[in-house]
Amino acid sequence: MSGRLYGVGLGPGDPELVTVKAARLIGAADVVAFHAARHGRSVARGIAEPYLREGQVEELLVYPVTTETTDHPGGYQGAIDEFYEAAAARLAAHLDAGRDVVVLAEGDPFFYGSYMHMHKRLAHRYPTEVVPGVTSVSGAAAAVGRPLVERDEVLTVLPGTLPADELAERLAGTDSAAVMKLGRTFPQVREAFARAGVLDRALYVERATTDRQRTAPLADVDPASVPYFSLALLPSPLTGELPVADRAADEDRPAGEVVVVGLGPGARWWTTPEAADALAGAEVLIGYGPYLDRVPANPRQERFPTDNRVEAERAAHALELARSGRRVAVVSSGDPGVFAMATAVLEVAERAEFAGVPVRVVPGLTAAQAVASRAGAPLGHDFCVLSLSDVLKPWDVVLDRLRHAAAADLVIALYNPRSKHRPHQLGEARAALLEIRSPDTVVVVGRDVGGPEERLTVTTLGDLDPGTVDMRCLLIVGSSRTRVTPAGSVVTPRTYP
Repeated sequence: MSGRLYGVGLGPGDPELVTVKAARLIGAADVVAFHAARHGRSVARGIAEPYLREGQVEELLVYPVTTETTDHPGGYQGAIDEFYEAAAARLAAHLDAGRDVVVLAEGDPFFYGSYMHMHKRLAHRYPTEVVPGVTSVSGAAAAVGRPLVERDEVLTVLPGTLPADELAERLAGTDSAAVMKLGRTFPQVREAFARAGVLDRALYVERATTDRQRTAPLADVDPASVPYFSLALLPSPLTGELPVADRAADEDRPAGEVVVVGLGPGARWWTTPEAADALAGAEVLIGYGPYLDRVPANPRQERFPTDNRVEAERAAHALELARSGRRVAVVSSGDPGVFAMATAVLEVAERAEFAGVPVRVVPGLTAAQAVASRAGAPLGHDFCVLSLSDVLKPWDVVLDRLRHAAAADLVIALYNPRSKHRPHQLGEARAALLEIRSPDTVVVVGRDVGGPEERLTVTTLGDLDPGTVDMRCLLIVGSSRTRVTPAGSVVTPRTYP
């Protein structure tokens, strides 16, 4: 017997607005499916998280495109249709095996929801039930405390993707309206309200019912600050004057904090959803210039790029801004706790003047992990991580640690291997390793891994040419057990004789 398909509405954002039935079904399901853009963060899963249980299968359905262009032969629609077919096939495999599948939907499943595309493809083949949810329109009306319609008034729900002229005509011909799908459509939506002569009583609601909710008169909103999860409301004209928006904005403003964020080693898809969320929630971004350049510019955020050798000053600047109530993200490449900014920020935070300023660290994929993944599994057994930089420790200490690691037969990941200011040190490090290790020891050199100039070289300690290495490289020196497979993968076995 096949499993049962459920399209479950979660409401507009507050987990407490999930219905009792939705919560029960989520907790009982064998499989829970949810959609996300390529960054991997799912708003639906975040709402449903309190109701999930251990052991459930989670199916993340990642859109191949959202608003960007695509080289798919069928264009945008072709790419989306192919995605929906593949997603439906994945869910069908579970249903055929007798597993119940809950597909999560923000708001209501049949109200501009992603679930409906699964419903069209699966509901005629499997037992199906749709569980309605509180819509974002209802949540937004509650957020601003304004009735949408009274008595015989007409409420019109419109997508912001309509042309401005058509939007204006529809707005002028209705009593009350909700315009969905803002974000990049916001300028034309506000223009439509103005053309219809109703901008003066229109309201803006962002992330209704969540802890990031924001409300304001529509005319006062900066277009650059508008996310997709927002809408424009035209409340009933019978309910009186426009209320003062964001009355408690100053009182409710969250305390400042510093978040030290790891971007990962290069490619944007290696930045974790948690890191992306921390960056999106920041008011100020601080970091070494090339790392900061990897974060897409947002006009609502201030950016302070700095040189790479002023870590303490950078940390103090971030903490000072946070002390004044700003939300600050300090950006690091890779993981911020590995030869990066987490230590610098936490050390400066020990100063008396920064007592009470909250600091948290968001991890990132390390360069060592990225290079290892491209090579195969060279970190499959015990390994250590060393920096060849002598800026913060003496060179003789570096060599001493290197020799001990070699003698312990550890795989060694070498950061900061060779710079213009110290071109000789990698050669000296290689000579120190060759005092203990065989010239046949496998060495992996990864350059700009995850970036546009990515290159991976597998060589040996004897053949390694230090002149081909720069600061954009990371080296992995194998142990006596590390080998190259016939297929070309580098492996350090988990067993040890």
